[in-house]
Amino acid sequence: MEQLSGQDAMFLHAELDGMPQHIGGVSIYNQDTAPGGVVRFKQILSLLEERLHLSPIFRRKLATVPLDLGQPYWVEDPNFDLEYHVRHIALPKPGDWRQLCILVSRLHAHPITRDRPMWEMYVIEGLSGIDHLPPNCFAILLKVHHAAMDGATGAQFMNIIHDLTPEVQKVPPPGPWIVEKPSRTRMLGRAYVDAWKKPAQIVRFARQMIPAYKRIQEGKKQQAFRSLEDKQKTRFQSRISRHRVVDSVKFDFETVRAIKNTSPGATINDVMLTVVSGGMRRYLDSKDELPEQTLVTGCPIDVSSNAERNAGGNMVGFMTVSLCSNISDPAARLAAIHEESVGSKSYAEALGPRVAMDLTEVLPGNVLSVALRASSATGLTESGVVFNTIVTNVPGPPFQMYLAGAELIDSLSFGPLMPGVGLFHIVYSAVQNKKGSITLSFTSCREQMPDPAFYADCLRKSFAELTEATLN
Repeated sequence: MEQLSGQDAMFLHAELDGMPQHIGGVSIYNQDTAPGGVVRFKQILSLLEERLHLSPIFRRKLATVPLDLGQPYWVEDPNFDLEYHVRHIALPKPGDWRQLCILVSRLHAHPITRDRPMWEMYVIEGLSGIDHLPPNCFAILLKVHHAAMDGATGAQFMNIIHDLTPEVQKVPPPGPWIVEKPSRTRMLGRAYVDAWKKPAQIVRFARQMIPAYKRIQEGKKQQAFRSLEDKQKTRFQSRISRHRVVDSVKFDFETVRAIKNTSPGATINDVMLTVVSGGMRRYLDSKDELPEQTLVTGCPIDVSSNAERNAGGNMVGFMTVSLCSNISDPAARLAAIHEESVGSKSYAEALGPRVAMDLTEVLPGNVLSVALRASSATGLTESGVVFNTIVTNVPGPPFQMYLAGAELIDSLSFGPLMPGVGLFHIVYSAVQNKKGSITLSFTSCREQMPDPAFYADCLRKSFAELTEATLN
C-alpha cells in the first residue's frame, strides 16, 4: 500500500462532473519497419504483459479511507485484466485527420473508472485517409489519470513500452507479485495519526510563507518581477461542457531553435509561448473578442528530484507568465515574453517552487473537494480569472523509438481542463521519423471552441509570422 500525496489526490478531488482529470496522448506508428510490415493486436498485448512489472501504474488501483478521513491509497488490483484496459478499434471512414481528432476527443472526454487501475489504451486502425502519413499506420491513444502521473513521468512511462530499434528487446523477468489487501483499520489508524500532525504542518507552512512574503515584496521593490493581477476574461473562462475538441500542429525543431537564437537569452519555451500568444490573438480577434490588455498563461514546472521523478506521481509547481498578446509585432512579442518569463521564474523562486505541493499536503482532501464543488455549482470558478490558458512543456526522448517493431512517427498530447480554464496546450519535443520536431497540441471545450481546425490554422499562421519576422 502506498498513500497518495496531497498533490496527487488533488486531481481526484478536482474531478468534477464533466471535467475528468486525466492526461492523454496519441502515438502514431508506421508498420513498415516491423517484421513482415504488420503489427498485430496480440503482439501489443504480449509486449505489455511482459512489461507490466516495470511500472506500478499498470496494476494498482485506488483504495479509499472510510468516510474519506484521509488521502486514498494505491493498492495492487488482484483482479487485474489487461484486455479490459487495452481496446482495439478503427476510425470510421474516410479515416482522415479530422475523424481521428473527433474520435480521440470523444474518448478523451470520458472519465476513467476508479474501481480499476486508472489507465486505458486504444489501438486505432483505419488511418489510410490521413494524407501526411504513410499508408501502413496505426495509432495508440493512452489515457492515464493525473493522480497517477504527470507529463514528465508520462514520458518515462512511454520509454517502458518502446524500444530503440525495431527489434523487441527482452526485459528482466518480474519478481513475485505481492498483492496486499487494504486494511480499513490500518487506513483509519494512519488517518488518525495524520489528523494530529495537521496543526503542526499548518504552523510550518505559515512559517515558510513569512520569508516568502518578504522575498516577494523585496523583488517587487527591485522590479525583478511584477504581479499580473488585472487578468482579462475570454470565452475560455466560461462554464466548461462535457465535450472536448483536440488537434495539434507540428514544427521543425531546427527552425524553432533558429528563431530562439534571434532574441538574446530566449528559450525554446519562449518561442512556443509566442506562437500560442499569436494563435490566441488571431483566434479571439476573429470573434471580435481580443482584449486590449494582455492574456496570461499558467506554466507548470517540474520541482521533483531524480529520485522523486522515478517514483511517479505529481511534483509540480506553477508560474504565471504574460503572453504579451497586446503586442502585434511577433519579434517584439518574443523579446517581451522572454523578459516576462525571466520575471515569472524569479517570482516562483521567491515564493518557493514547492509551495503548491506543500499547500495540498496541508489542506484536508475532503475540504478541498467540497470547496471545489461548491465553487463550481455557484459559478464562482467563472467569476474570477486565474489563467487564460495553460501551456506545459513536456520533453520527449531525443532518439527514435519503436513499438513492437513499428516506428513512432507522430505524437499528440492532451491535458485536463479545469474550472475557468478551457484551453490547455502541451509542447512536446522529440525525435520522430528520424528528425527533431516540436508538436503543439491543444485540448478545449467544444462549446468554447467549436472550430478546432481553425484554431490549429491560427497557430500555423502565428508560427509563419514569427518565422518571417525573425529569420527573413
